[in-house]
Amino acid sequence: MHKILVVDDEASIVTLLKFNLEQNGFEVITASDGLEAIEQVKKESPDVIVLDLMLPKMDGMDVARTLRLDKIHTPILMLTAKDDELDKILGLEIGADDYMTKPFSPREVVARVRAILRRINLESHTEEVDNTIQIGELMIDLNNYSVYKNDKKIELTKKEYELLVYLGKNNQRVLSRDQLLNGIWNFDFDGDTRIVDVHIGKLREKIEDHPKSPKYIHTVRGFGYKMEYSNE
Repeated sequence: MHKILVVDDEASIVTLLKFNLEQNGFEVITASDGLEAIEQVKKESPDVIVLDLMLPKMDGMDVARTLRLDKIHTPILMLTAKDDELDKILGLEIGADDYMTKPFSPREVVARVRAILRRINLESHTEEVDNTIQIGELMIDLNNYSVYKNDKKIELTKKEYELLVYLGKNNQRVLSRDQLLNGIWNFDFDGDTRIVDVHIGKLREKIEDHPKSPKYIHTVRGFGYKMEYSNE
């Protein structure tokens, strides 16, 4: 039985989500503020965190940021009353795996949790024929979730790493922004392809010598991006 941590300071929302998740076979634990959420994660090791953005003591952004800095990579489904693109991008950038705005359907929350768990299960059972991807000076170690350039480790966020692996596995193939959204986030952003552009920009800053003149991730105008090493 998968364990889900629901974090929200509104008792009615906690009750609603707890009921629907338990009806669908999940074990549910709860927290009502950010500090309690971090304590519960470390104590209970949930499989997924359903995390409200607006929380007392420590907000959802800081909770997610703290967990990721502590190398805790439990998937996070972030909930918020804010329907702001920048909040969405920031939440995903600091490590959230999915994002929903209030009001929401409890059934959709359950569906999103299941989608996250399916993706994790698929990743954990995927056997790689070659456990490294070498492109130019970049080496992606799929066993240890690490990236090196000229033998120097590059620190990436979870989504940056997943994006780089996806591009690397499709080396020299042009990928649309919609393909990248579906391949990395596994759900529809309603055409909000800026999520991809932001992550590509962050990734270039970390792997490229000159991000504005990339050697690895190239923009294909009007379509998307392509990973192709160029030594020019």
